[in-house]
Amino acid sequence: MSKNIRVTVLGDGGWGTALALVNLRRSNEVMMWSAFADYAGVLQEERENVKFLPGVKLPKDLRITSNLKEAVDFGDVLVLAIPSQYLRNILFKIKELSYQGKILVSTAKGIEKKTCLRPSEIIRSVLGKNLPVVVLSGPSHAEEVARRIPTLTVAASEDPKHAQYVQEHFRDPQFRIYVQKDLVGVEFGGALKNVIAIAAGVCDGLKFGDNTKSGLITRGLYEIVRLGVKHGANPNTFFGLSGIGDLITTCFSKHGRNLHVGRELGKGRKIKAVLGEMAMVAEGVDTALSVHQLCEREDLHLPIMNEVYNMLFQDKDPGEVVSTLLSRTPYEEWKAFDLSSFQEKISQKK
Repeated sequence: MSKNIRVTVLGDGGWGTALALVNLRRSNEVMMWSAFADYAGVLQEERENVKFLPGVKLPKDLRITSNLKEAVDFGDVLVLAIPSQYLRNILFKIKELSYQGKILVSTAKGIEKKTCLRPSEIIRSVLGKNLPVVVLSGPSHAEEVARRIPTLTVAASEDPKHAQYVQEHFRDPQFRIYVQKDLVGVEFGGALKNVIAIAAGVCDGLKFGDNTKSGLITRGLYEIVRLGVKHGANPNTFFGLSGIGDLITTCFSKHGRNLHVGRELGKGRKIKAVLGEMAMVAEGVDTALSVHQLCEREDLHLPIMNEVYNMLFQDKDPGEVVSTLLSRTPYEEWKAFDLSSFQEKISQKK
């Protein structure tokens, strides 16, 4: 067992809370920061995250604060459990504090609007290019992690020793962490699966069956690989925990926020009404917009993700979306899913 460290979790959502509990199980000292003083008081008083993770008690030794300076000063590791679209604003506040020499762990699964940057790129654009950044991702719903249900994740960093540091200090018998270097692939896998999950939810809302959803996930995976590899990811990453593993979980789990959004759209509801009654963020909504922007810039056609964008931002009817996708000209599967071209790109980089 490695020596104990101090961990600050920035963000009081379900996933931030679950990671705080994981670290407490490792006997690390943990502080969780909330952006809202009133809710920090609720957490302190109730010892339960009643809004984002109800039914899970928070141990007395979990420190809770709404003072960002106190939180940043406390941790050897700063866990950024903040949705992608809010991350930049928090980072500008951290920039004024003493964050140098700390490892930053990003858990966001999205792509920033307008800039189309991944979370690690946002972090480095604000705090500096040479920061030690680790991305923690994979099929890991907070509701299960917090309740000690066995979970497998991956920690990715260009510097193996930083990923290994997180692996060693965060893992426990119920929370297994693998490591790898493909930070780009891990981030794209975590972000893009949310867009496909919205489409999977639409299938449920339209009362389609397993055949439809399985076909959708398979073709969705191909689109994830295409976009990720175009940006330098290793295609093999998408057949691991942060790719197909996270995709399967998000497209089937009762905990899936993006799946819920899609189900409601499939039932005929409008996106504004659906999002208006959700406490937690469905990252796939804004990521669908970012993907659309990327595809326009790069002249890349991703049919499923494009139709998710059309439903969310062009008010296209889900039934019409299905007709559009199924009426496309068919072709040989291997022409559509030929990894040899992807592998050739990887070989050229060596």
